Amino acid sequence: MQTLQVHTLLKESIAEGMSYDAYLSLVATLVAEGKSTSKIPSEEMSLFTKLNYKRMLRLNKTIKIDGRDEEVIASYSKKVTWLVLVESWCGDAAQILPIVYKVAALNKNITLKIILRDENLDVMDLCLTNGARSIPKLLVINEDYEIINDFGPRPEAALKLVDDFREQYGKLTPEFKQFLQLWYNKDRGKNTVKDLLQLMV
Repeated sequence: MQTLQVHTLLKESIAEGMSYDAYLSLVATLVAEGKSTSKIPSEEMSLFTKLNYKRMLRLNKTIKIDGRDEEVIASYSKKVTWLVLVESWCGDAAQILPIVYKVAALNKNITLKIILRDENLDVMDLCLTNGARSIPKLLVINEDYEIINDFGPRPEAALKLVDDFREQYGKLTPEFKQFLQLWYNKDRGKNTVKDLLQLMV
């Protein structure tokens, strides 16, 4: 895709993107209707969506940003958009998105917009992870609609856990995925905040 096409695509995606509150409202509606953002109806995806909604609500109340980190975030002076690709059924997105919101809310120069991956595959394909459409994915986009940095689909510490397990066992098991969610709970967002701060250099 040529540069002008990419800039136009990103500009349109930002314009159409949801706020965090709008995304929460969407997920709440899906939960009430027993649905998910998946284009293919699935009871499993609906159950994941319900669980993830509860996770996000809990994290909204419990996540705290360290005072020193707040100072670093507040001092960031570039005007950027954080465009995040997610789906309601994604467990990693539910653990990470509330933290992304808390960090972005501390700096008026950061605009947070959220889009669904499966409705925006052209954007997703600009930022593959090892060739895969892994989410959540955060793109840092400047005022010229250029991608200047990115984050995801997990904080580096969690990525290492996943890579090590996959290298040893070939694929991620349901038991490992449950372990990863427990890791997120114990970490309390610290590694996610640490990696997000690296986007502000």
